Amino acid sequence: MTRALVLAPVWAWLGLLLAAPLAIVLAISLAEPADGVPPFALGFSLDSFRTILTDPLYRDALLLSLRVAAVSTLCCLLLGYPMALAIARAPERWRDPLLLALMLPFWTGFLMRINAWIGLLADDGWIVAALSWLAGGPMRLLYTDAALYIGMVYTYLPFMVLPLYAALSRLDPAWREAAADLGAPPWACFLRVTLPLSVPGIAAGCMLVFIPAVGEYVIPELLGGPGAQLAGRVLWSEFFANRDWPMASALAVTLLVLLLVVPALARRAISGRFQQRR
Repeated sequence: MTRALVLAPVWAWLGLLLAAPLAIVLAISLAEPADGVPPFALGFSLDSFRTILTDPLYRDALLLSLRVAAVSTLCCLLLGYPMALAIARAPERWRDPLLLALMLPFWTGFLMRINAWIGLLADDGWIVAALSWLAGGPMRLLYTDAALYIGMVYTYLPFMVLPLYAALSRLDPAWREAAADLGAPPWACFLRVTLPLSVPGIAAGCMLVFIPAVGEYVIPELLGGPGAQLAGRVLWSEFFANRDWPMASALAVTLLVLLLVVPALARRAISGRFQQRR
């Protein structure tokens, strides 16, 4: 009885802020568009989901969102792992300042940071000027795929570094010392000891980056070009510009299903591969 009383506020909170909005979105996704306020008539129609599966606009937007999120997650992992490893193996007095430096950009507004990148990546910005000088010709970064990925990696890199640091900082140095005593070179010690033991941190970091990156709207809108029609931009257009709430809701539900299925399949594949190696 005491356990139920303790958990009751938690379940009520989850039901109010998670289950109820999800049920509302699902109900709207099954409705029919209509003229009025709100612009739909409740019912049971799968037309919106059929359109998503057959119309190249929505199908390509979902696939592009998955691709951008996957590439951004991979880039964050390749950049974040050495950073997390360096912080975890730094002297104790330096760890907190390094973590503070990692989180310092979050003390400013998100839109301000993205607008700063617009200035840096503009045609008259110093980054483009330096790259143009090195390349020996004019270059363009703003409103390209490169700018989109730069913004994504910059924004979500700390979400990769923090769980990796948490996993790496808990590793017992005796494991590395034992491998070195047995004659393993540093690269073998990393591949056979450090990397396998940090798999939980890698999985957590990838989930923290991939899931919000799939539905990102602001970065593609401000840094990406016209071709960066990710699911977030298409959903915004359907909801606010076209006022097709059933289509926007169906797209949100489809995106939610993909976010449940794709990470689950990836986690299962990684776990199976890891168990095989063990």
